[in-house]
Amino acid sequence: MSFYALSLPAVALLLFSSNVLLLSRDWRWSIAALGPQYLGVFLLIAASWPAELAVIKLVTGWMAGAILGLTLIGAQQGVERYRPRLSERVFRLLAASLIVLVVFSLTTEAGQWIPGIRPNQLWGGLLLIGMGLLHLGLTIHPLRVLLSLLTVLSGFEIVYAAVEASTLVTGLLAVVTLAIALVGAYLLTVTEIEVPW
Repeated sequence: MSFYALSLPAVALLLFSSNVLLLSRDWRWSIAALGPQYLGVFLLIAASWPAELAVIKLVTGWMAGAILGLTLIGAQQGVERYRPRLSERVFRLLAASLIVLVVFSLTTEAGQWIPGIRPNQLWGGLLLIGMGLLHLGLTIHPLRVLLSLLTVLSGFEIVYAAVEASTLVTGLLAVVTLAIALVGAYLLTVTEIEVPW
């Protein structure tokens, strides 16, 4: 099966899920948005790698989301204490639009720097890196920081998959994803930080 035919819907899925992560204030929606995000990552990586190797990214991402979700259910954290104003949501949406425009303008140039990468893979990878860094810059809440780190790492994995198809590096990146989730789960249970999202 040719997964490259599904790469454009995968980029749309990544755009949708990264915007949900950026705009949602409910931790349940944020954790749920990791599912479609990692499905899009799988589809873009499977365009370069065998599906058996690319499915590692999907399973690892879903496991990271499950770890964070179960931690928040058990710790009863993440309860909505902060309702963002309309101006904050509009600002975040405009900032996300700016990231999309920057990524769109960079894809032709960056495609020449990275040999073998297809335009939709570059689009998806840079989009996740940009949205993750934007999200990271706008928050200090521990869960939000974890989600943005996972988003940036997912974008890097898409770009790196087009360059190298190493089983060892795939395993290492899977361990890094799970380590972020496990360390984050530990920090979410130990710390009682009362900060707005």
